[in-house]
Amino acid sequence: MQSAPIYLTAALYKFVDLPDFAALQQPLLACCEAHDVKGTLLLAHEGINGTIAGPEAGVRAVLAFLHADPRFSDLPHKESWSPKPPFTRMKVRLKQEIVTLRVPELDPNKTVGQYVKPADWNALLADPEVMVIDTRNDYEVAIGTFKGAIDPKLKNFVQLPAWLDAQEALQGEAAKKTKVAMFCTGGIRCEKSTALMKMRGFDEVYHLEGGILKYLEEIPPEQSMWEGDCFVFDERVSVGHGLGLGHHALCRSCRWPLSEDDKKSAHYVLGVSCEHCHDQRTPLQKTQMAERQRQVELAEARGEIHVGAKMK
Repeated sequence: MQSAPIYLTAALYKFVDLPDFAALQQPLLACCEAHDVKGTLLLAHEGINGTIAGPEAGVRAVLAFLHADPRFSDLPHKESWSPKPPFTRMKVRLKQEIVTLRVPELDPNKTVGQYVKPADWNALLADPEVMVIDTRNDYEVAIGTFKGAIDPKLKNFVQLPAWLDAQEALQGEAAKKTKVAMFCTGGIRCEKSTALMKMRGFDEVYHLEGGILKYLEEIPPEQSMWEGDCFVFDERVSVGHGLGLGHHALCRSCRWPLSEDDKKSAHYVLGVSCEHCHDQRTPLQKTQMAERQRQVELAEARGEIHVGAKMK
């Protein structure tokens, strides 16, 4: 019996000055397509960000292509494995920012907070004088976070500056002595978040090097202060300790991660709606989603992957 194919996933980012980022788009896309690698990569003046997946040899070929550029020679990445393809298409997009915060004067290439290794992160979490902030979106925090971390309940990352403005404990010159630690999935939001705090004059600002994914990869469950699963932006939906597959499925209507209990809701209809979005969809939209789900199931019965119309 032939074993199922194993797909390598590589999550990567680097803040680096790329004045010619638009010229990198087509060569990078061609390399990915030539090696059957899929996913999304973002290019901007400030650097590169994204996640790719495919056969191990293909992913390593794309990484080698990137490392050949002196600006990406030390580009770090995090690896995980999946029995199914995490992505259905390959996209290389040009953006204003590789992670959108809309603070034009901010430059993470110049200043960021102090990196904290996963092995040292628990000590920060246990320090009552440290304000630990989860910088991810609300639906990500909902399925897992570090014990004791503050949830700003962000709908998107651009809301972070306004949330910080509303925190009395972070206002005034005296508050700038507050120790602040920030974390996110892979580390990229933390780079901008801590750069923002440094720009605002805070002295002691820390962030988790490599993000939650690196922590879950390196810290054994018995020593971990992580609770729940970690949301990831691909078909795996969530991962746990050791970066093994988590326990969530994705609502195809609103993209909220759903637990087994969530799927017991009377409002959950596979591929159509869930507790979070059932009252936000018109009958026509629900009919269209139901038809899409039917096409997905027909494709699966044929041993194919339904990807729908290609989006530009």
